[in-house]
Amino acid sequence: MKNPELATIDVQGLNRQAFMVKGAIAAGSVYGLASVAPFVSEALAQEGGGDVGILNFALTLEYLESAFYEQALKNANLGADAKKLATTIQKNEAEHVDALTEAVKSLGGTPAKAPMVDFGKAFANEKSFLKTAQTFEDLGVGAYNGAAPMIKSKEVLGSAGSIVQVEARHAAAIRELNGQPITEAAFDKALKMDQVLQAVKPYVKS
Repeated sequence: MKNPELATIDVQGLNRQAFMVKGAIAAGSVYGLASVAPFVSEALAQEGGGDVGILNFALTLEYLESAFYEQALKNANLGADAKKLATTIQKNEAEHVDALTEAVKSLGGTPAKAPMVDFGKAFANEKSFLKTAQTFEDLGVGAYNGAAPMIKSKEVLGSAGSIVQVEARHAAAIRELNGQPITEAAFDKALKMDQVLQAVKPYVKS
């Protein structure tokens, strides 16, 4: 298992967006985070739903990230640098939630509801927090990259591009604080969705 800490994250919800996020998390835990973008791209292509569906998928992911940092600030014993970074990122994620909610409404859609989440042992100590934060931020970047080819509206694509750039900065900052390289490779490797789905079944919780 490439990222076992992801398998401990439980996203409780049966709507399409929550299920797809669970699939993306499971894909990352089994094959590594490079698998997330192609998984998301194929999943969105098969599910349909248009730009509203894509925005609600992104919104569900942002709910998770915002909740992760909010809970970390309350429950994890973080040093000054980690706490400062977590505070900044949490504010960014909360703003992403607000922006995506308004974007869904502007297209005449109904914003997805925030799912219940359980982050396992992510807040046991700062090392555990940083390790989970790193995989979570990389997951977010991969998910946005996978969703981008499915977006039809230039305005929505521009907004998503603006968000994913910030997510990438989050990932790099977390990686640096974690003593890891800011990127693993120049390009991600693609995997077919059926490959991913076959492996992730044991890890997707309903």
